[in-house]
Amino acid sequence: MDTLAALAASQTSTQVVIDQLVAFGHEALKYVPVGIAGVIVWALWLYRVVLSARAKPVVNGFRTTTSVVVPSYHEDPDILLRCLDSWRSQNPDEIIIVLDVADTEAYQRIVAVGDPTVKPILFHHVGKRSALGQGIRLARYDVVVLVDSDTSWEPGLLENVQMPFVDTTVGGVGTQQNVYQRNSSIWRIIADWLVNLRYFNYVPAMGAAGAVPCLSGRTAAYRRSAVLPVLDNLENEFFLGRRCVAGDDGRLTWLVLASGFKTVHQESAKALSMFPATGKAFFKQRIRWSRNSYRTYLTAIAKGWIWRVPFVTKITVLQIILTPVTMGITMWYLLFSRLELSVIGAAFTIAWLLAGRAVRGFSNLRRHPLDLFVLPILAIVVIVIALPIKVFSFVTMNKQGWLTRHADQMGGDGQTAATLDGPASRPAVQTVPAPAPAPASAPAAAPAFAMAGAPAMAGAPAMAGASAMAGASAMTAPPAGAATTAAPTTDQSAPAAASHAAEPATATTSGTQRASQPAAGLQGGEVAAA
Repeated sequence: MDTLAALAASQTSTQVVIDQLVAFGHEALKYVPVGIAGVIVWALWLYRVVLSARAKPVVNGFRTTTSVVVPSYHEDPDILLRCLDSWRSQNPDEIIIVLDVADTEAYQRIVAVGDPTVKPILFHHVGKRSALGQGIRLARYDVVVLVDSDTSWEPGLLENVQMPFVDTTVGGVGTQQNVYQRNSSIWRIIADWLVNLRYFNYVPAMGAAGAVPCLSGRTAAYRRSAVLPVLDNLENEFFLGRRCVAGDDGRLTWLVLASGFKTVHQESAKALSMFPATGKAFFKQRIRWSRNSYRTYLTAIAKGWIWRVPFVTKITVLQIILTPVTMGITMWYLLFSRLELSVIGAAFTIAWLLAGRAVRGFSNLRRHPLDLFVLPILAIVVIVIALPIKVFSFVTMNKQGWLTRHADQMGGDGQTAATLDGPASRPAVQTVPAPAPAPASAPAAAPAFAMAGAPAMAGAPAMAGASAMAGASAMTAPPAGAATTAAPTTDQSAPAAASHAAEPATATTSGTQRASQPAAGLQGGEVAAA
């Protein structure tokens, strides 16, 4: 009898445990957000991840001639020269560095390198687009590689980025990008994590379909013949009556797509860029990028360009635009539908958020497993970007400006050489010196370049008129030993797109009005070249 009683007690105890586990499981299910919106978002994520995993880089023996164009505005000379070494090591046919007129230290140090293929130009920047336009027009070779002044190349980038151009329908090629010295700041670790998600989970899928919607300006290569006809539309873009300052890379990508070319991704072409080391600069950069995305993608929708690209690009663009909506629905579902004011409820909500972020971050975690310790911070940052940052950026999308670079400061916010590991050779913030005054007798100017309005492009916004491009008669002398020449200047009262009223552009650089006037005799858009 005792044995039977013990067996019965044991069965009862086991049943109690099972009942408790079942009850716990039912309770846990209450906190798992498996609504329709969640299923759609996760399905689309998986769809792009699978397509990206199947995408492979192009490998062939195709080579052509290359021009590297670098717009540089008050870049830390130490960073610029380090990056220049990486570009020179890959032997492009020419490197054109379009410096601002105040960047005389960088100019002198570049000239001192003594490389005839490197051509520094002193140019009064009127925003990054003006410097890009100047450099592209001076470029002489088949493929133009646009590079940010704080981006270095890993070995083999230039060779690999040329390979997709064997296909004559390819107009632009993007590169695989990461953060330089990612472990030098928690914000750089987070930035690199987010960059990895983009370049491992999303971009390859769109590149395989021939329609990457934004070839990042940190390093992107373009067929010169595809870019020249649309330069005027790049330099003179207006959104709701205001001249656009930032967002040049997204704009140029869509102009090339609208011209009938493909834009692809080359995973084997790897670049490393400086990213902010501080939270303030990190979020300012995210605001700028979000504003650029909204303007660029809403323009693509309004012009009808979005409906001509493959499905994977359509859904990616639409999901980027709707990020605040999808994240808002998720947070509302968790907080107001599933979350109960209990330990279990809070624990499961946090666990779900972290687990979901870890799954989506697998492409980064398998390369950097120690980043798992950063997961809680990353989850919070993603929510902040997706909700307050995106909403604020949407409301203020037509507020133009660079935010992280300034007319009176050398280097971007949190992106100087002093923020890197190792001994810093200069202070974190430097004041930009004023351009040297012009000598009594300036050297004779070389013949001016002249450019009429860019040819009309199918699907591109019609311009009310052509840009006036003229050389200046008087130039400010660059450092000793440099020749001077006049180059095209964008008319500051250039007309807006036909659908908008024209708005005169102020002489802005990276979205910040210059604190001082340009040196005597040098107007916006003029240039002094070595």
